[in-house]
Amino acid sequence: MRTTLSRPSGDPASTTVPDATRARRPGWREPRLWLGLAMVAACVLVGARVMAGADDTVPVWATTRGLTAGTALQADDLERHQVHFADGDDAGRYLTGELPAGGLTVTRDLGPGELVPRAALGDARRNALVQVPLGVQSDDVPATVRRGSVVDVWVAPTQPGDRARARQVLDDVVVVAAPRDGSALSPRSSRQVIIGVPEDAAARLGDAIGAITTGRVVLTVAGR
Repeated sequence: MRTTLSRPSGDPASTTVPDATRARRPGWREPRLWLGLAMVAACVLVGARVMAGADDTVPVWATTRGLTAGTALQADDLERHQVHFADGDDAGRYLTGELPAGGLTVTRDLGPGELVPRAALGDARRNALVQVPLGVQSDDVPATVRRGSVVDVWVAPTQPGDRARARQVLDDVVVVAAPRDGSALSPRSSRQVIIGVPEDAAARLGDAIGAITTGRVVLTVAGR
């Protein structure tokens, strides 16, 4: 409806007032309403996924203290942590589920608070170690060798003119102790390294020790 106001006669101008427009509630066909609903739904969905992901954890056992290779695993050596793995297959690489009943040993050093890999555990009955001392020249031991390292033991000929090749006498044995004698100012030319040979492989020790007395012992570490 349009209302026209006329000035009294003799007024040279007249004024036209535009129609009054009332605000209307948006209907269901309003695009902005549907856009708002879609944004709310998206936020709810994202929030639900975040909350679900926060609960998607696996109980994994970790060490309560540092453990050295050959240590028999005890209940008080472990504590359970809830861990979220981005890849579900990764959880299978670690010790999960119920606490082991016993009979397990650590086959390599583990630091305090470290998640326990299944590959670092062995059967205590099958992995009892026979300790064997080796006298090794300092130059024949990699600087990275320490307690818990896994090494191969070789015997090299000592005669300068001997064309015989070095031969491997033990493989994949764990270092039980590797004390460093001397100091930087007065280093010693040789050192003792104690290796642990599993009892089920002790039958090889006779030949290995016999070969060690005939040449120079060299330790090697494979890239692991």
